[in-house]
Amino acid sequence: MAEASQQRRRIQIDPVTRIEGHAKISIQLDASGAVETARFHVTEYRGFETFCEGRPFTEMAAITARICGICPVSHLLTAAKTGDKILGVSIPPTAEKLRRLMNLAQITQSHALSFFHLSSPDFLLGWNSDPARRNIFGLIAANPDLARSGIRLRQFGQGVIEALGGRKIHAAWAVPGGVRSPLAIETRDQIRAGLPEAFAVVEQGLRVFKQLLDRQLREELEVFGHFPSLFVGLIGHGDRWEHTSGSLCQGIRVIDSQGGVLADGLREDDYASFIAEAVEPWSYLKFPYYRPLGLEAGSYRVGPLARLNLCTRIGTERADRELLEFRQRGGRVVTASFLYHLARLVEILACLEQMEQLLDDPELCSPHVRARAEVNCLEAVGVSEAPRGTLLHHYRVDANGLIEKVNLIIATGQNNGAMNRTVTQIARHYLTPTQTQAAQLNEALLNRIEAGIRCFDPCLSCSTHAAGAMPLQVQLLSAEGDLLQELKRE
Repeated sequence: MAEASQQRRRIQIDPVTRIEGHAKISIQLDASGAVETARFHVTEYRGFETFCEGRPFTEMAAITARICGICPVSHLLTAAKTGDKILGVSIPPTAEKLRRLMNLAQITQSHALSFFHLSSPDFLLGWNSDPARRNIFGLIAANPDLARSGIRLRQFGQGVIEALGGRKIHAAWAVPGGVRSPLAIETRDQIRAGLPEAFAVVEQGLRVFKQLLDRQLREELEVFGHFPSLFVGLIGHGDRWEHTSGSLCQGIRVIDSQGGVLADGLREDDYASFIAEAVEPWSYLKFPYYRPLGLEAGSYRVGPLARLNLCTRIGTERADRELLEFRQRGGRVVTASFLYHLARLVEILACLEQMEQLLDDPELCSPHVRARAEVNCLEAVGVSEAPRGTLLHHYRVDANGLIEKVNLIIATGQNNGAMNRTVTQIARHYLTPTQTQAAQLNEALLNRIEAGIRCFDPCLSCSTHAAGAMPLQVQLLSAEGDLLQELKRE
C-alpha cells in the first residue's frame, strides 16, 4: 500500500455545487497520502470593475446590481451610498429608512435561500444520502412543510423588495440622493400583513436546526472551519447589531477571536489604510486582509457570524434572546464556521423585528425621498452589509461625473482566506490514510468538503446557482498524471 499511496497526489472537485457562481476545489496529497493543502478556486472572471469605467456614476447603482441575481440589492444600495457622497448630500430621513427596509428584506430572502434551499438538504437528508435527491426537491419530498415554509419566507423578502423597487431582481430604485419613489400606505400595510407568517417560519427553522445541532451535528461544529481569526463589519451606536451605514452606524469594527477590539469607528473612506488585497495566480478572487497584521495574522471573516460576534446586542427582544443562546453554544466570540447557518437564522429574526419597527414609523411614507445636486466630490467610498458580509464600492470620477476607476471589495473575497482554511481542515479530518490503507474517496466525503464552502454561502459575482446536483467529475491522479480513481456525477 505504501507504493500505491505515494502515487496519490491530487483530488479535484469541479464544480462546487449549491453555491452562487462557479468554483472548484483542489486537494494536494503528500507522499504518504495525507492532505498537504486544499484550495478553493474561483474560476470565473467578469470584469465589472473595468467595464464600468467611462460610465456616469449615476448609472452605477443599476449597473452593479447586475453583478448578481441573488444579492442585487446589496450592490444597488452600496452604489447609491457612494453616489450620495459624490453629490455631497445628506439624503432625506425617509429615504434612509426605506433603504434600510429594503436591505432587511434582502438579508431575509438571501439567508432563507442559503439555509432552506442550499444547505438544509445536507442536515435533513444526510451527508450520505443519494446525491440525486440531496437538494431542494428531495427536501420537498421528505419534509414538505419545512421546504414550503422556506420558500414562503424567501418570497416574503422578495415581495418587500418588489413592493419598494417595482421588481424582485435588479430593481433600479435606490439612486444617488435617495430613492426614486415613496412608499404608499397601502403597500406598507401589505408588507406588515406578511410578517406573522415570516416570524413563524424562522422560528420553525431555529427550532429544527438547534435540535439537529444537539443530536447529530457536533462533529461538524469542530471540523467545518473551526479556528481563530479576526472578524470585521459595521457596528451600530451602543454596540448594536448593524446592517448598513448611516445615522445609526458608528463605523467599522475589527475584533480578534477573544473579543478584543483591535480597531473601532473606522471609516470606509480610509479602508485602504486597514484593508489590503493579495492575489494568487490560481484564483480570480482576491484575498483581503487586515493590513496592520499582515496576510496571515490579518485574515478575517465577515458576514452573519462576524456581525453577531461584533455586537453586544441586537436591540430587539426575540433576536436578543436567540443571540444569548447562540453565544451559550459557541462562546462570546463564535469561531466555528458551521454556526454561520445558525447566525443566518438569528439575523432573519432580527431583520423581521426591525422591519416591524420601521413599518410602525409614521415618517416611512413621507413623499420627500430624494436630494438633488451636481458633482461635488471626485472620489468616494460607500459601504453596507450584504447578506454575506461587508461590501465596499470605491469610485473615482471626473468633473463630469464619468467613472475613471472602480474598486469593489466584496464579502466573499474577504472570506476567501477562511474558506481555503476551512476546506483544508475538513479534508485533513476526513481524508486520512492509515498504516495499512490509503485514504479513500467517496461521494459523502466530497459533499462534506463542498459543504464547508456552503457555510460561507459564497456569492461569486455571478447570477447562477445550482438547485441540485450539478455535473461533477473528481479525478485522483498520480504524480505522473496517471488516472488512479475517478468519481462522476452526471
